[in-house]
Amino acid sequence: MNMPAPPIDNEFPSHGRIAAVDYGTVRIGIAVCDPDRILASPLEVHPVTQPDAGGYEADETYFQKLAAEERIAAWVVGLPIHCDGGESDKSVQARQFAIWLSQTTQLPTRLFDERFTTVAANQKIRQAKTTRKKTKQRIDAIAAQVLLESFLEACRYRGEIAGHDATEIAAGGDSLVD
Repeated sequence: MNMPAPPIDNEFPSHGRIAAVDYGTVRIGIAVCDPDRILASPLEVHPVTQPDAGGYEADETYFQKLAAEERIAAWVVGLPIHCDGGESDKSVQARQFAIWLSQTTQLPTRLFDERFTTVAANQKIRQAKTTRKKTKQRIDAIAAQVLLESFLEACRYRGEIAGHDATEIAAGGDSLVD
C-alpha cells in the first residue's frame, strides 16, 4: 500500500547548497553552489532514463541519491519563458518536473525564469574553446550554472529568495517575470 508522502517544508533555506536544474525531456543539466552560495559550478548532464515516454519519474533514485551525496538543501528549476513573458508547453513540463522533484526529494523547489541561459552558456563555452563534442555534452550543465548564478545574484540584489515556490503556482498562469 502506497502511503502519501509527508508534507514538504517549502520554506526555502537561507543557507546550504542549492542545485539548479536545466530541465529537458532528453537531458537534464545540473549545477550546484557552495554552502555559502558564492560560487556556482556545472555538475553534470543527466540523460533522462525514459525520454520517449516523458518518464523522468524513472529517475527518482538518481535525484534522491544526488540530493543526499551533494548535500542539497534546495532546488532551483529553470522555467522557460518567451521574451514577451508568455509560457509554452515546455513551461508546463518544467512546472510539472519541479513539483515532482520537490515531492521526490522532499526538498523545497523554486522556479526561476531561465530566459537567455542557453545563450549565455554558449558564450561561456565559446570562451573556453572546447571541442564541439565536449560542448554538446556540457551545454545543459553550463546552462544550469548560468541559471544558478542568475538566481543567486537575484537573491543578493533583492535581499530575499527570488523566483516562485514550485508548489504555489502548480496550476500555471502566474507569471515569473520580475
